[in-house]
Amino acid sequence: MRIVKEAEERKNEILDVAERLFGAKGFDNTSTNDILKEIGIARGTLYYHFKSKEDILDAVIDRMTGQMLIKAKALQNRKEIPVLQRLTLMITALHVSGGFGEELMSQIHKPQNALLHQKMQERLSVEMNPLLTALIEEGISQGICQTDYPAQTVEMTFLYANIVFDDLMAYGAEERKKKIEAFIYNLERLLKMEEGSMREVVLPLFK
Repeated sequence: MRIVKEAEERKNEILDVAERLFGAKGFDNTSTNDILKEIGIARGTLYYHFKSKEDILDAVIDRMTGQMLIKAKALQNRKEIPVLQRLTLMITALHVSGGFGEELMSQIHKPQNALLHQKMQERLSVEMNPLLTALIEEGISQGICQTDYPAQTVEMTFLYANIVFDDLMAYGAEERKKKIEAFIYNLERLLKMEEGSMREVVLPLFK
C-alpha cells in the first residue's frame, strides 16, 4: 500500500536520511539512489522537493545551522546577561547536541565530509559575523573594548579560529595550549583590552 505523506513531512524525511548517509559515507560516496532506496520513494518524488544532490546538501546545512543560529540570536537579545558572557554563550550555541544534526556533526571532520564542513563553516561565518559584531559594538559603547573596525575584527577572528582550531588540525597538548594563549593575547590587543580580559570568555570554548 502506497503511503502518501504531506510535502513538509516527506521533505524532512529525505533530509533525515540524507543527513545520516552523508555523515556515514560522505557526500561524494552517497548517491541519490542510496537515499531513494533507504526511504522507498520514486525518483520523481525526490526531485519534486530537491533539484539535485547538492540541493539536498544545502538544505541539510540550512536546517542544521538554522537551529544553531536561532539559539545564538536569542542569546544576543538577552541584555540582562553581560556582553562578554553573552559572547561565550552565543559561540557555544553553535555546538549541536541532541536532535537532528548530532550524528552528522560527529562525522563532519572526516576527510569524506570536507565539502559539507566547508559549506557549514561558510554559512555560519556569514550569519554569525553580524551578530558578534553587534556584541562588540555594544561592548565599545560600554567602554569594555575599543576598535574602529568591529566587523573586520570579528571576521578575522572567526576565520582564524575556524582554521587553526579546526578538529582536523592535530596538535599536541602543549602546542594547542600555546595557540590558545596566543589567540587570547592577540584578541585582547585587537580590541584594546587589558591583558587577561578575554580569558574567561575564550577558555570555556576550548573545553
